[in-house]
Amino acid sequence: MRDFQKPGRSTVYAREAMAATSHPAATLAATDILKAGGNALDAAIAACAVQCVVEPGSTGIGGDCFALLAGEDGKVHAYNGSGRAPAALTAAFLRDKGLTQIPRQSPHAVTVPGAVDAWTRLHADHGRLPFAELMAPAIHLARHGYAVAPRVSYDWGREAALLAGDANAARVFLPEGRAPIAGDVHRQPELADTLEAIAREGRDGFYKGAVAADIVAYLNGLGGLHTRDDFATAAGEYVEPIHTGFRGHDVYECPPNGQGIIALMILNILSRFPAEGDPLAVDRLHVEIEATRLAYAARDRFLADPAQAGVPVDYLLSDTLADELAGLIRLDRALTDMPAFPGGEHRDTVYICVVDKDRNCASFINSIFHPYGAGLLAPRSGVLLHNRGQSFVLEAGHPNELAPRKRPMHTIIPGMVLKDGKPFMPFGVMGGHYQAMGHAHFISKVLDFGLDLQAAIDLPRLFPIPGTNDIEVENNFAPETLAELRRRGFSLVPSGRPVGGAQAIRIDRANGTLAGASDPRKDGCALGI
Repeated sequence: MRDFQKPGRSTVYAREAMAATSHPAATLAATDILKAGGNALDAAIAACAVQCVVEPGSTGIGGDCFALLAGEDGKVHAYNGSGRAPAALTAAFLRDKGLTQIPRQSPHAVTVPGAVDAWTRLHADHGRLPFAELMAPAIHLARHGYAVAPRVSYDWGREAALLAGDANAARVFLPEGRAPIAGDVHRQPELADTLEAIAREGRDGFYKGAVAADIVAYLNGLGGLHTRDDFATAAGEYVEPIHTGFRGHDVYECPPNGQGIIALMILNILSRFPAEGDPLAVDRLHVEIEATRLAYAARDRFLADPAQAGVPVDYLLSDTLADELAGLIRLDRALTDMPAFPGGEHRDTVYICVVDKDRNCASFINSIFHPYGAGLLAPRSGVLLHNRGQSFVLEAGHPNELAPRKRPMHTIIPGMVLKDGKPFMPFGVMGGHYQAMGHAHFISKVLDFGLDLQAAIDLPRLFPIPGTNDIEVENNFAPETLAELRRRGFSLVPSGRPVGGAQAIRIDRANGTLAGASDPRKDGCALGI
């Protein structure tokens, strides 16, 4: 139990249903849908649509979506709503232009957005209320305005220079020539029109007709190779979830091209080490850092679109590899070399979890990758476009090399935990590359150390940045802890901004209650009915 004489927030408890998001307007929309008879998926879609309006730097309909759904039958459904590169775009085309990586504010960083396809497909298969009813709260906020929240304002101001680089984005997101501050009212009428088209026409309201034409024409004008056919044929897919056992629970993730497999790898390594005492003890942080560095080295070597590259899932999740990697960790010093695997910056997102009265669980994540994505806004539709294509590499022969209609390695990952074959906890962590470590860090704190959800979320965070020797650290670690990590050879740098965010809802089957938590690093909350 937390110290009630200190600032903080409590875990939220309820009996019937619950939603947890990173914005209060989204949590309210979700609970309103639950009260109206909607199920967990309905509530998650409604909340996500709201966040596409009120948290524009973190998510939008110009981004991608992944989801895990679970019910009392114990079946976990996984949906991959990540978009694909244009059919005409190749890595060789960009290499011939002298590029070694894809620039952020470039049309080539924009893959065909997959979010709306995911929403409409999942709703058609699992939803209960009319789709238009789920879009109504977001449409109202986009058309009539919303008050900017503090964390949203913070992120907005940090990206003002990016937004100023595109006249359309500057017009919408820098009204009066500046980023809005907390409490300002902001409107997006063009986006409201587009959301109304989606509410009325479903996926065709985005992937065909005027909206698709606007996006394609805009990107073509910037040199992009997107076509109307790329949009018309865009489709996500149901995929078989992957999982691992951890402390008597089953932790589920979406399979590659997402990095959920890396979260499971980290958990597999952590399971080889005892967990006791202080969850922020130096030895425990040391093990988490090294497990993350080892697993992410594998990610950067292997992770790609399995439809176009071989991804050795069984090998990466094997006990043999977990034993091998755990055996490399030495508590007296940092590893200086990552293993040579045979064969070959953390950012913003929104994560939503909902549990309904029937104990259906939705673990739902939607992102435009970096804050404000590519900083490119289609002028008539008001769609802010993501920069997910930057996750491709241009190195010839790499599994994650850019190729026509290929999906990039993806960072956004929803999580789901089952206990004894029943849903136990939908959970997720925001923060781009950090998410795989964040999943393992959170699960370990709950299942290894017995922390309640809010206490686990509130703990300070650190993150070894892939491809560097630096470890980002938030500013609330004990100085002696940081000094000892440096003594062991770790290179620590201040993060400069909060590391990620998280939400979770836990089902207590003994007394029929729900416990939920939301990250204080964001503006959101958990709310039960």
